[in-house]
Amino acid sequence: MRGSRTGSGAGTTPDSRGGSSGTPPEHLGGAPLGVPQPRPTDRFAELLVAVLSGQRPVHAMLRHSAGQAYDELIRLAERGPLRTRGARPVVRDIGWFVPREGAIEAFARIGAGDRLRAMAFRLERGRDLRWRCTAVELGGPR
Repeated sequence: MRGSRTGSGAGTTPDSRGGSSGTPPEHLGGAPLGVPQPRPTDRFAELLVAVLSGQRPVHAMLRHSAGQAYDELIRLAERGPLRTRGARPVVRDIGWFVPREGAIEAFARIGAGDRLRAMAFRLERGRDLRWRCTAVELGGPR
């Protein structure tokens, strides 16, 4: 299942070429349909941008990551890839693909002034039903 969110906060746009469940990521955590919940992709994209721009310390991701993702975040954060002198980086757009139940592969377009970067990350839901980042990559400026 594929989906996206525009930087303006518009709703999801599921794509029929993806998975068969028809469930957008905001409902994968088992929340009732009538209760609006932030999507895990949105929450993680914002948190990753805050860490990689120096607005939050890397240990803010410690309980939100698993496997080698935290080590990769440490390496990325040391370089400060999203630190800017002008405009703060913001998440402009998020898209995702659900390869299987309990996993989301996502991308985010990160803008800061006239710069645009790409960030990809993978989320997996653990036995405790909490989402954790298991991989993160950051693309160069465009």
